[in-house]
Amino acid sequence: MSGIDDEPQAAAEPPERNPRSMLKDAALVLRAYRTESAIYGVVLVSSLIAIGWYEEDDLEVLGFTVGAMVVFWLAHVYAGTISREDTGSPRLRAILVAARTSAAHTSGMLLAMVLPTIFLLLAVIDVLDEYVAYYLALWAGTVVLAVIGWFSAKRRGGHWGWWLLSALVTASLGIIMIWLGSLVH
Repeated sequence: MSGIDDEPQAAAEPPERNPRSMLKDAALVLRAYRTESAIYGVVLVSSLIAIGWYEEDDLEVLGFTVGAMVVFWLAHVYAGTISREDTGSPRLRAILVAARTSAAHTSGMLLAMVLPTIFLLLAVIDVLDEYVAYYLALWAGTVVLAVIGWFSAKRRGGHWGWWLLSALVTASLGIIMIWLGSLVH
């Protein structure tokens, strides 16, 4: 006997997730998207996709969008570092603490580009038609804003009609911001 089982071992199945655990995960994601930097990031990434639409191919649109988002995020980290620097601490330590705090505070901008980037990547690898991917990437931001509006109103209480109105207003204002952002860029 070689000491090795002759029967193949079944892969360990992931533990079943209960609905309460899934709701907690969804609430955590929603909370991350409800930050100022994430909402700004949603508007910015959608504007960049609208601008990048005129690039030659899917990979260029993806590269333009991701590259521009990272540059804008770094600019926010830089600005936050400068504005947060504590003059009472040793210089290097103060800069590192300010940079870490600023990066954490603005990380929502990077989170905002995850879903649209996935759609754009699906076009690059020919899973989705490029126009379908562009529209899904563009509308993903609007849907995220609508969901934020819905759950913000729901937390305040009231009738579901107010929740729907809040979702529509939030999404509509987002569309206007995305359109204006694409015009000025």
